[in-house]
Amino acid sequence: MTFDYAPAPESRAVVDIAPSYGLFIDGEFAPASDGKVFKTVSPSSEEVLSEVAQAHADDVDRAVKAARKAFEKWSALPGAERAKYLFRIARIIQERSRELAVLESLDNGKPIRESRDADLPLVAAHFFYYAGWADKLDHAGYGPNPRPLGVAGQVIPWNFPLLMLAWKIAPALATGNTVVLKPAETTPLSALFFADICRQAGLPKGVVNIITGDGSTGAALVAHPDINKVAFTGSTEVGKAIARTVAGTDKKLTLELGGKAANIVFDDAPIDQAVEGIVNGIFFNQGHVCCAGSRLLVQESVQDELLDALKRRMQTLRVGDPLDKNTDIGAINSAEQLARITALVEAGEAEGAERWAPACELPGSGYWFAPTLFTGVTQAHRIAREEIFGPVLSVLTFRTPAEAVEKANNTPYGLSAGIWTEKGSRMLWTASKLRAGVIWSNTFNKFDPASPFGGYKESGFGREGGRHGLEAYLNV
Repeated sequence: MTFDYAPAPESRAVVDIAPSYGLFIDGEFAPASDGKVFKTVSPSSEEVLSEVAQAHADDVDRAVKAARKAFEKWSALPGAERAKYLFRIARIIQERSRELAVLESLDNGKPIRESRDADLPLVAAHFFYYAGWADKLDHAGYGPNPRPLGVAGQVIPWNFPLLMLAWKIAPALATGNTVVLKPAETTPLSALFFADICRQAGLPKGVVNIITGDGSTGAALVAHPDINKVAFTGSTEVGKAIARTVAGTDKKLTLELGGKAANIVFDDAPIDQAVEGIVNGIFFNQGHVCCAGSRLLVQESVQDELLDALKRRMQTLRVGDPLDKNTDIGAINSAEQLARITALVEAGEAEGAERWAPACELPGSGYWFAPTLFTGVTQAHRIAREEIFGPVLSVLTFRTPAEAVEKANNTPYGLSAGIWTEKGSRMLWTASKLRAGVIWSNTFNKFDPASPFGGYKESGFGREGGRHGLEAYLNV
């Protein structure tokens, strides 16, 4: 017996999107200095949601000056007083979570089930967590009386707009820094709504400034001489450019970049549990996850059994309206990203890998890509080497644990990995050999604000989250 799913849409009425938004500088919204704007569209329908100001270098300078002016008083506040603002922001986020979840799904394309049940709870949790640290910095392990750096310039990506904002802003404010943040060009709305939350919480003017724009805006922010700290999450290519810009200055830098994570399934793994972890590892958020388990390494003796179970599971995934609570896979974030995914998938086929996807009817408008599986993949294939950042899984095999480790580490990236086995000794041995910043065992994509996150090699450097996330914003 099969069950059909009736549509269960979340109401758009809970969020009120204005026709246009300015830059949030010194506690007020204002147009860009040259009046330029750009449109932000919903990737599931290509509907224009709003017009947003395109910040010029002069606007970046205004924002940095506002943050510098606010820094003197904000950094002088006792930690317990800063904590009150962070707690207040966290509670307002909880109160407005339904509104923010709908907004995020509209602007980003991710399923409402994920924005509602994963993103928003974690956003609030990060502000709660770092509020707790604000008056305990002397006990964080960075020496007595650690001091803030000054003004932090932060650039965040489009895959988790509000969550990446929380990862950056919460520790910066807790440690006494002020912030100028630039959201991604395709997903600016949740950051602008957060600016309203800052006003609602009574945050002093200039402590948080939100400037919207394209790559030129981010480049101007990173290069500004009065920025003390740069934090970036995004592509490795842009991360390298930022590192070159910051080189030779006294700016502190953290980079969280791309990944090509290996999800390793040993022959003693619980197959059904592993399949759920594989699906969550690569199809969560349409594969728009830097730590996505995009390379499946499966032991040869269980390959057929695992792939049969995985294909059956993929046939149950529902692709469609992000606001439908039944949806498993939403829209690809932009036409540009869809084109990149398509090009890499075509390269996989051209190089001889075998492509498989379940029967899947995609919507007629918007940007969509069906969940896809490649077998017959070698380490030389582009789909095994390059970050696709989409719902595409490459399957490779191994015979011994040593071979699994060698293949898993054969990548310029090192952000995350997954291990599936019932033997604790095998899990610990494998984890000790993997060059990845975050390693999950018998699960995948689990996050907690108390746990640090970051990578090795071309996946960046520095850690966000946990006690470790404080260090990047302290003069230690």
